[in-house]
Amino acid sequence: MAGAIASRMSFSSLKRKQPKTFTVRIVTMDAEMEFNCEMKWKGKDLFDLVCRTLGLRETWFFGLQYTIKDTVAWLKMDKKVLDHDVSKEEPVTFHFLAKFYPENAEEELVQEITQHLFFLQVKKQILDEKIYCPPEASVLLASYAVQAKYGDYDPSVHKRGFLAQEELLPKRVINLYQMTPEMWEERITAWYAEHRGRARDEAEMEYLKIAQDLEMYGVNYFTIRFTIKPLDKKIDVFKFNSSKLRVNKLILQLCIGNHDLFMRRRKADSLEVQQMKAQAREEKARKQMERQRLAREKQMREEAERTRDELERRLLQMKEEATMANEALMRSEETADLLAEKAQITEEEAKLLAQKAAEAEQEMQRIKATAIRTEEEKRLMEQKVLEAEVLALKMAEESERRAKEADQLKQDLQEAREAERRAKQKLLEITTKPTYPPMNPLPAPLPPDMASFSLTGDSLSFDFKDTDMKRLSMEIEKEKVEYMEKSKHLQEQLNELKTEIEALRLKERETALDMLHNENSDRGGGGSKHNTIKKPQAQGRRPICI
Repeated sequence: MAGAIASRMSFSSLKRKQPKTFTVRIVTMDAEMEFNCEMKWKGKDLFDLVCRTLGLRETWFFGLQYTIKDTVAWLKMDKKVLDHDVSKEEPVTFHFLAKFYPENAEEELVQEITQHLFFLQVKKQILDEKIYCPPEASVLLASYAVQAKYGDYDPSVHKRGFLAQEELLPKRVINLYQMTPEMWEERITAWYAEHRGRARDEAEMEYLKIAQDLEMYGVNYFTIRFTIKPLDKKIDVFKFNSSKLRVNKLILQLCIGNHDLFMRRRKADSLEVQQMKAQAREEKARKQMERQRLAREKQMREEAERTRDELERRLLQMKEEATMANEALMRSEETADLLAEKAQITEEEAKLLAQKAAEAEQEMQRIKATAIRTEEEKRLMEQKVLEAEVLALKMAEESERRAKEADQLKQDLQEAREAERRAKQKLLEITTKPTYPPMNPLPAPLPPDMASFSLTGDSLSFDFKDTDMKRLSMEIEKEKVEYMEKSKHLQEQLNELKTEIEALRLKERETALDMLHNENSDRGGGGSKHNTIKKPQAQGRRPICI
């Protein structure tokens, strides 16, 4: 009894010590996760758990967003999660989103997961028309999105209509032109085919490099009372108010965060960031080496396939030649047999004619030897002798002709047998000829200055040298120069597409943002997100951008 009471007391004590938890659902741009959080957890505890789960280290760009009525807010790091004005119904939902945006995505975004999350968020903002994008730039961005999803263009796989179910362009752009989905797909695919060789992370980075120059990229708009009151005439400062207190707090929070990020960019990288960038460079070098290896293997495989096809073609050709040689041999054998048979018959006929000629000669001699007593018998006998002589002459000529014909047939038979011998010799040469030429089993050695690597089982190890990293840096610089050269060509393509589809534009369907963009473009400032966008507001209210 005492043991049972002690057990119940221990269980009750353990039950009291277990912390109370609540369920949280985290929604990212491409996944959902659920966590059990302790009641005492602050915003930083939950945020760090999400970042660790995602493997994200560039945490300063992101935050956890939630909705209060019709206004969005961000989870504060130093405040308990449940102390925020969030729904108490479980699971409590937060959206893991980019809160602040980099000035230069290529230089500031280090991790591939960071680039991917930014790509998904910016793409959704463009498609939802939260970021204004000109029609021609929308087509180019769509082509990079297709490259990131489908890889290299293959006309045998990516046939007409393969983008029919994809959302690639803002509805505003689609409605603005008299163009069918097939026409849009044709223009997107034409650019998509030019991106061959770009990996997913490279295509996503190209997307961000174009999107970051859009006018509304990284900008949040709020409606405020524009009562500007300078606090000090010597200092260029003004204050403003919103109709809701939480909006004022949100604007202040975003201003502070943007200022912190601005100051962070101007300072030297911390040791952690330096390590991240070094790891990113090594990973990029490893991927580049891997892509080069795969490209070489693909090239060797294609060459092997071409060689195999050529050998198969040659084998088929040799089989056809062998078949024709066999047929010629059979025809030669048949011809030889016929000629031999004909020669034998002719020879027998010649012997028979010679025998008949001899008999005729004997008959003529017998007739000459016979004494003819009367003149009539003599005359008749002379006539018979004459006829016998004529017959003997004809027999001799025919025998001679038959003998010559027999000689000719013997010569033809000899030639036919010689042709048969040559056909057999050619057939023997064809059947004994080697089918496949010797191939070099060893791949071409890599240059000595390239980074050496070895592949054992499922592990891949690399040994990078300083010279390799210097060479990689030079290649990256070269790629930057090439990118600048391509930018001019890209702008020409954009202008060409804009001119091409301008004739199909429906002026009556232009939105206010379209007209503002066109006005800025006419003034020469349509490509910068730093322009002031003027938009009339009702009751003396104007937007402010953060």
